[in-house]
Amino acid sequence: MRAVLQRVKYANVSVNGSVVGSIEKGIAVLVGVNKGDNRAVYEKITDKIVNLRIFEDENGKMNLSVRDIEGGILIVPNFTLYSDCRHGRRPSFVGGADPKEAEAMFSEFTETIRAICPKTETGIFRADMQLELVNDGPVTIILDSDNLMGGKA
Repeated sequence: MRAVLQRVKYANVSVNGSVVGSIEKGIAVLVGVNKGDNRAVYEKITDKIVNLRIFEDENGKMNLSVRDIEGGILIVPNFTLYSDCRHGRRPSFVGGADPKEAEAMFSEFTETIRAICPKTETGIFRADMQLELVNDGPVTIILDSDNLMGGKA
């Protein structure tokens, strides 16, 4: 699983011109599901997302998590996070999990986060979405289960 986190002042995702998910201050997360991802993988990514101390405390230090500030989380599925650009100029999108498996994993993942952070919104799996946000900082962090789970460095 790969997740690109952006600390945001606000974010929303639209499908066909209608907003389907919107948050105020919090984290926008683009998520890609890989072949072989399982509950242990998404639980590790969930723990990181909800507990990363990327929000400033009263002293201007990044010491607070999205949970601490009771912020929102906007999760947007994004299969292109597993694109392969090693050959030629057109990315290959054959990487990542099978769409049905990925959709089930995405659903479980978002429900796990929502149980911890009720202000969680999502995009729609396999929809053509438009994401609007204001990155705060900017703060952008990439989480990759291969690194977090003791795999690739």
